[in-house]
Amino acid sequence: MTSLARQQQRTAALLSLARARHGHFLRDLAELVSIDSGSYSPAGVDRVADWTGRRLERLGFTVDRIRCPAVDGRRFGDILVARRPGGLTRAEGGARILLVAHMDTVFEDGSAAQRPFELIGTRAHGPGVSDDKGGLLAGLTALEILLDSGFDEYAELVLLATPDEEIGSPASRPHTEALARGADFALALECARENGDVVTARKGVADFRLTVTGRAAHAGIEPERGANAALACAHLVIGLQELNGRWEGVTVNVGIVRAGTRTNIVCPEAQLDVEVRAARRREIIAVRAAIEEIAARPRVEGTSVTVQQLEVCPPLEETPASLEMYEHARRIGTEVGIDLGRSVTGGVGDANFIAGAGVPVLDGLGPVGGCDHTPDEWLETSTVPARTALLALLVAALGDRGRG
Repeated sequence: MTSLARQQQRTAALLSLARARHGHFLRDLAELVSIDSGSYSPAGVDRVADWTGRRLERLGFTVDRIRCPAVDGRRFGDILVARRPGGLTRAEGGARILLVAHMDTVFEDGSAAQRPFELIGTRAHGPGVSDDKGGLLAGLTALEILLDSGFDEYAELVLLATPDEEIGSPASRPHTEALARGADFALALECARENGDVVTARKGVADFRLTVTGRAAHAGIEPERGANAALACAHLVIGLQELNGRWEGVTVNVGIVRAGTRTNIVCPEAQLDVEVRAARRREIIAVRAAIEEIAARPRVEGTSVTVQQLEVCPPLEETPASLEMYEHARRIGTEVGIDLGRSVTGGVGDANFIAGAGVPVLDGLGPVGGCDHTPDEWLETSTVPARTALLALLVAALGDRGRG
């Protein structure tokens, strides 16, 4: 049998397995959506981790649970890491493939009861149905059909499920980055865009805090002795917002402004928090330089400004390696009847941290969904079998680097 014939046979077999499991997928999705698992609901997230872990153990994975440290007094659910060795070593060309999804949603406890899972035609609704319970379940199903077919041409499969992605992964980020550094390829299981595209690039985010120091004075008796930090802050807001448009696709937003304590005191201190989003690292560096240049020349005499970079989420940039992964996925999509496009999005996710670790990553590999973070969130279940087969076939294509 030729390699082409073997590939066609594998494609047909996996697509058939995905279709046969569709009823199970819908029942499992209804069960997952019935669990409230907001980012700040550790008990609910841990229930999703329990459910996911049992499924992976049945597939022969070794499952570890990592207790997250509290962040700012908040406790989060566990991180789940599952591993399954394959039939190739990395020296023989086998790849270590990292699949990543998240277990948390943006919704408060009680949402699952208020808006229970509902299937209207082929569209499923419910909290987290698309972001990311549909994606997580698609990943589990893809691994199931792939391993049930006898596939072992890889070095290791690793599945990471995080508990805090919806709030920027403050507890899980170091673990995600550490796992990424040992991977050859990463596949992120966020659901596909509404038009069916996968995601090949996400903007990065940098947060800055500017503190303006002025000089207090009695506002009624001797205001001339003061230096009004609030006024200087107002000029800063204008200057920073005017940075929009300087670089294509870069956004600068002054989101929080704090100033003063009493109306009869010339304001001695003010503070503003700024978010910058950009598709490339070099643009974030350029914006920081521009912010520091504006801060170095306050418009109010007697005031000074300090700039503090609070946090940076690296951009998921398109690279030759990630575009090669996309081309693999696009060709496989043709085989299963999907015309697979690619998109760039301003939203960030765990894929950003993986890309920041230097690992080629492709995102948006779940089924098609939309209206994330709203009561109207939906998942188009008719896309599940083909998308699940595509994901399984992509893992197979990447598993043997020597052959690929």
